[in-house]
Amino acid sequence: MLIERRRKAFAGEFLIRVTIAWGVVCALLLLVNWSAISTLRFPDPDDTLRLIQVRDLMAGQGWFDTSQYRIDAANGGVLMHWSRLVDVPLALVILLLTPFLGSADAELSALVAVPLITLFIAMLLAARIAWRLMGDEEATLTSLVIALSVPLLFQLGPLRIDHHGWQVVCALVAVNALMARSAVVGARVVGASLATWLSISIEGLPLAAAILGVLALRWLRARNERVWLVAAIQSLAVTSAALFLLTRGLSDLAVYCDAVGPVHLGMFAWGALVLTAVSRVEPAPRGIILGGFALAGGGALGLMFLAAPNCATGGGFAALDPVVARYWHANVLEGMPIWRQSLTNALQYAVTPVIALIAAINLASRSHDWLRRFWSDYAMILGAAFLVAIFVSRAGAVACALAAPPLAWQLREWLRSIRTMKRPAPRMAAMVGVCCALLPAFPAMLLTSAMPARASLGGAGDAPVKAVDCRVQDARATLAALPTGEIYAPLDIAPELLLVSDHSVLATGHHRGHEAMKVLIETAIGPADEARQALAARGTAYVALCPHLGEARMYAKIAPDGFAAQLVRGEVPSWLDPVEIGVPTGLELYRIKPVRSPLPHH
Repeated sequence: MLIERRRKAFAGEFLIRVTIAWGVVCALLLLVNWSAISTLRFPDPDDTLRLIQVRDLMAGQGWFDTSQYRIDAANGGVLMHWSRLVDVPLALVILLLTPFLGSADAELSALVAVPLITLFIAMLLAARIAWRLMGDEEATLTSLVIALSVPLLFQLGPLRIDHHGWQVVCALVAVNALMARSAVVGARVVGASLATWLSISIEGLPLAAAILGVLALRWLRARNERVWLVAAIQSLAVTSAALFLLTRGLSDLAVYCDAVGPVHLGMFAWGALVLTAVSRVEPAPRGIILGGFALAGGGALGLMFLAAPNCATGGGFAALDPVVARYWHANVLEGMPIWRQSLTNALQYAVTPVIALIAAINLASRSHDWLRRFWSDYAMILGAAFLVAIFVSRAGAVACALAAPPLAWQLREWLRSIRTMKRPAPRMAAMVGVCCALLPAFPAMLLTSAMPARASLGGAGDAPVKAVDCRVQDARATLAALPTGEIYAPLDIAPELLLVSDHSVLATGHHRGHEAMKVLIETAIGPADEARQALAARGTAYVALCPHLGEARMYAKIAPDGFAAQLVRGEVPSWLDPVEIGVPTGLELYRIKPVRSPLPHH
């Protein structure tokens, strides 16, 4: 039977343990990613555009203005939905280090340091749960679990400066707060962390609702614990309003489905008012309490359906043009369900949370009193996080982070059992099983490597490559020498073109610019003559393409006779002039010849 221990929150010994583990992980990450760091190859185009947003802010763009004016510049730019909160730590590190290192090295230091600091915070918060409730060994194993979690390390590694790592931190802060001895303090931290999470990314809304649902169950289990839900929803409403004013201001009160806005603030405020009123009538029959919950939740949903029905039915991607939805959104695998992933990726997202969920249920069954209730609540939250990850795989990082403490306990139990085994064969089999739990994709990777390679359509050496393998940065000097103009380029390399030059681009892979994305895609799969007309109408000056890039190959496969397919095959239309880059980059650059007006007839 496990007993409650709730030790000191941040003891010196605990901090030393986590810091050593973090230091080892950082050294390995720096070693593995050194090539990418030295050549500034971002893991995702979103990271590239995040740096551009930070640069624009530091160059004087307004705090409340998150528009990218060099994307679809012909139509005034694209208003981004990204929160300024994520820009702050990057900008601060750059500002602090620039006097000592110079602007370029200070920026590179921020790109490496900020994600690794985020990793340290995540490791600290996850291990803190094990430290306070289980023991020293479990705290160390929790750090190990995080260090071996590929979904987590991808979101928290060097150069990964987009917002996903901070979502993990917010989730861990919320579950840490559930351990607080003071219900009021703990609940307020829960509400504030959820509000911060939603301000960074509204994708956290399903899990935020699940956590509030768990607090509602606390109320129903013990009426004196109603303060958890009431104080949390109050904190959520107040903190969300404060963050909205801080990051959005009052100049733009339009309804957006992809960011917290006035409608969401109204929903949170309604929930806080109703639940506060219901708490005042306690003690009351269970039916009245359930009716209050229904009124709070139903009223919030009703407000959403009334003020923003498109958000209630389709979310931020509901307004996508069908062309963009089919050829872009459906191919953004990180936003797709887990069954759309490769076997190795699916195993990494699924195995760890499932084992941890079973472990959390076992922890609850072996505990008593407060600890039993905590692990029951934890299991429900972990289950909800895993359910979200099933449908949106990039949410798997949060599920894997929450899985770390109970999985660490399970590993300790397994290791203790293994130590008692006398025969070597069962012991070896058990150790292999433990390794598979920590590295769930490893057996599938071995199987894949043992299978005969399948030749691609164009031959073994002609397979599509990722955006990072198209070395746009090596063309910096050539781009700088050209007169500034709009570049027609695939969505995946467009952010890097913005990063290394002063040119503009037609579109990037960000849904608020879906109208320009539609133009880009239709131009790619349409005939070359129509492409010329469309680009001439916009005043586009250049075309850039990496023929081996997966996106370009996709367009060529969709429309074998289309504009992109011609360029992939090396069949350059007569209205394009090749621009000599001078170094091998994988990038092909063309200048669009001006359309000559016909001579007037006399």
